[in-house]
Amino acid sequence: MAEMATTNQPMTDVQPAIAPVIAEQVTYDIEQTVRERYEAGARQPEAALCCPTDGYDDRYLANLPPEIVEKDYGCGDPTRYVAPGETVVDLGSGAGKNCYILAQRVGADGHVIGVDFNDEMLALSRKYLDQLGETLGYRNLSFVKGKIQDLALDLNRVEGWLQQHPITTLAGVAAFEAECDRLRTEQPLIPSNSVDVVISNCVLNLVRPQDKQQLFQELFRVLKRGGRAVISDIVCDEDPTPAILNDPTLWSGCIAGAFREDAFLQMFEQAGFYGVEILVRQSDPWQAIDGIEFRSVTVRAFKGKDGPCWERNQAVIYKGPWKAVQDDDGHTLYRGQRLAVCDKTFTIYTDPNGPYGQDIIPIQPYGEIPLESAPVFDCSRATTRHPRETKGSQYRLTRVDNGSSCCSPQSSCG
Repeated sequence: MAEMATTNQPMTDVQPAIAPVIAEQVTYDIEQTVRERYEAGARQPEAALCCPTDGYDDRYLANLPPEIVEKDYGCGDPTRYVAPGETVVDLGSGAGKNCYILAQRVGADGHVIGVDFNDEMLALSRKYLDQLGETLGYRNLSFVKGKIQDLALDLNRVEGWLQQHPITTLAGVAAFEAECDRLRTEQPLIPSNSVDVVISNCVLNLVRPQDKQQLFQELFRVLKRGGRAVISDIVCDEDPTPAILNDPTLWSGCIAGAFREDAFLQMFEQAGFYGVEILVRQSDPWQAIDGIEFRSVTVRAFKGKDGPCWERNQAVIYKGPWKAVQDDDGHTLYRGQRLAVCDKTFTIYTDPNGPYGQDIIPIQPYGEIPLESAPVFDCSRATTRHPRETKGSQYRLTRVDNGSSCCSPQSSCG
């Protein structure tokens, strides 16, 4: 249960770097810098863009055109954490390598959407769609134009509107803003609560500092309840210096915009995610500049801890090995003790596909309480669940040994 904080160590409030402060230190147009660098990367492979990544499944790579592989710029492999049949969005899909892999992983029953705002990269990623469809025997992949920090706004529709309504006055600006708001509401690029998994591979660091909080909110918005984000990105162990921040080449090269490692995890938490976990962390730094280390991490985080709390006499036992741990809602679980939990928390803890299932023993009541008749759970309650609450106050069973041993060769004790 690595994503729970252990309570036998002092807890400190870690505050992420303040985006407006960083933004004030940057004296160039970040979006233009990134766009130009990746336009060039779409035309000609550039080894310096992000750190090389090994470990992709050769079965999937075999079906990818060499150009897609050569012009891929990432720092991890979030695709391995996606299952068949899922709907997946890839933020900053670039040349499309991760999407082409995902199209094979999710199968004919799944769907993959790549999001990018770079026309050169979109043209490259769409170039081999027919070829992949013929190879697989199905079409489940599309690429759309949008900014990853504004996944509701379809930039193709925006450009179409601008061609018909050139802006020459302040009234035109107001009409444009109103149209963008309408598109977000009525024709969103990625609707809310529509996606099983959001992935990204070395792209979040390229977003402007002032947009990064909105970026994480968009990650959260588009996911279904129970969905998850799996993000590979570059992090640093200290805040970048002003000299690093003001180097356009370092920003477009995934260095200047890197998240401080602790702040990166907290951004997920602040957006409403739970079970935030580092899946992979590069041991040796990819680069070190002015004594600051930059390395790749892959992080997973889940959506779905909000909602009503119902009392159904359920309990959970934390297996260990920590003496005690604390989750993102402030529940403290003590090793071996029956913690009283609401139905929502019970479901989260015991989900075999969630972050906690392997560390939790579920305790269901002997007499089921239908959800529709369950009373409200007292969320201020942070106590153990007495066994009589689980078994029922009228439980009087007496079981006598019938001669068989609980530790016979046929039992699970042996």
